[in-house]
Amino acid sequence: MNHPAIPTALPDLPEAPLHRQITQALRARIIDGDWPAGARLPSESALGAEFLASRITVRQALGALQQEGLIYTQQGRGSFVSRPKAVQDVARLRGFAEQMGADGYEVRNRLLGLAEVPADARVAARLGVREGAGVIEIRRLRLLNREPISVELTWLQREPGLKVARADLETRDIFVILEDDCKVQLGQADLALDAVAADAELAARLKVARGAPLLRVERLTHDSAGRPVDYEFLYFRGDAFQYRFKVDRYPSVLE
Repeated sequence: MNHPAIPTALPDLPEAPLHRQITQALRARIIDGDWPAGARLPSESALGAEFLASRITVRQALGALQQEGLIYTQQGRGSFVSRPKAVQDVARLRGFAEQMGADGYEVRNRLLGLAEVPADARVAARLGVREGAGVIEIRRLRLLNREPISVELTWLQREPGLKVARADLETRDIFVILEDDCKVQLGQADLALDAVAADAELAARLKVARGAPLLRVERLTHDSAGRPVDYEFLYFRGDAFQYRFKVDRYPSVLE
């Protein structure tokens, strides 16, 4: 896609230095998918000619993109678009979009399935319902900067699941819907992590080879009273996601 050169000063950012304007323009192209992951950016001289900027200014812009993790460089070959890698801190219970949006990423959801299904033994035990009871099952593909990052399988009790099912699952986190629409005050979550191999469906959804390693997160979220609310499995690309923990050797004893 061809883009016109930007002027020396943009009307909406009259005081922004040129290297920041270039950074913003290149960032937009990456996020919009004009340059997909692995694509090589134009050379410094080509970018300088396009933006009417010196090579030093272009290097400043590219350096900012590299610090953001959007590009990487190879000696003698140039700059390339990185595959987005998300880092989520589990010190606080937050939805994926809440965390990534706060860090400046663009998060999108693609709804893969939404149905009321009979709870199998595992789901029933986690949600505290009888086996075979109707629960709401939601399947979504999460995209980070328009690249597939995870497949999310969620089960909710019929109430508030029906209300969640009527919400905009393409743009909103389920945690936010539960709190804002269903007035459920979330409390804490139990998490378990392991590595699994991508089956055919997950491989196709996440654009990885069949058998590629995935990070699987099993999460059971409770409300503030300790009642189970949300049970899910999250399948993350092994090369694009990282959970971070902070642990104490001697946890403080609550009074």
